[in-house]
Amino acid sequence: MDQFSKDRRIIRLEKTESTNLYLRQLAREEELEEGSMVIADFQTVGRGQRGNFWFSSEGKNLLFSLLIYPKDLPANAQFIISRIVSLAVKRTLDRFTDDIRIKWPNDIYWKERKIAGILIENDIAGRYITNSVIGVGININEQSFPSTLPNPVSLREITGSMHDRNHILDIFQEEFFRLYRDFQQGEIKTIEDEYMLHLYRRNGCYWYEDKNGRFMAEIEDLLPSGYLVLRTADRGEMRMYAFKEVAFVE
Repeated sequence: MDQFSKDRRIIRLEKTESTNLYLRQLAREEELEEGSMVIADFQTVGRGQRGNFWFSSEGKNLLFSLLIYPKDLPANAQFIISRIVSLAVKRTLDRFTDDIRIKWPNDIYWKERKIAGILIENDIAGRYITNSVIGVGININEQSFPSTLPNPVSLREITGSMHDRNHILDIFQEEFFRLYRDFQQGEIKTIEDEYMLHLYRRNGCYWYEDKNGRFMAEIEDLLPSGYLVLRTADRGEMRMYAFKEVAFVE
């Protein structure tokens, strides 16, 4: 396969609740070709990881969802999808600025500030994933964020220039397809290694917080399931966490 099918649906909306919700509903109603996308200028109920709200002014940023059918991917190895999407966003932004990192599980950071978020929703049958709807929000031309958001940043704020959203979306699709093709050809280790190389706070000890309180640790490993393995600084103890079980202390 050299590209997604020319028959894939590309739907552009001025406004929708959520591109993920729209695409998931559409996929239930009709058979969609892999690579079908929903792109919106504005979301009224934009969502992020951990149930967070995703802020975006109308027409300023990239808000889209992409449908894939990852053949023969076990549900317990689903994190490879997150790695692929995160790397595709990072590679895209690398063309415009430096210091882009991936914050586990799949937030995209410029230095210490968040520039993009990803929400992946999988349908599972038995042990395998049947389809994935990948939602991506990238802050492109935003200039004013709500004060309640802790650390947002946009590409315009970083570079001082306006950017063509469609051009950036085209770059993302190229980068995503390259990585997805590598996955289909079995190059999973290469993708895992690249993800780890660009992981936020990959090297050194930092503060984290779990249900028992704060502690210092360094990232030891990241499992195919997406579990993060930390080594504590005081005792060298290995601790394993799912997405919502530990937080970075900023």
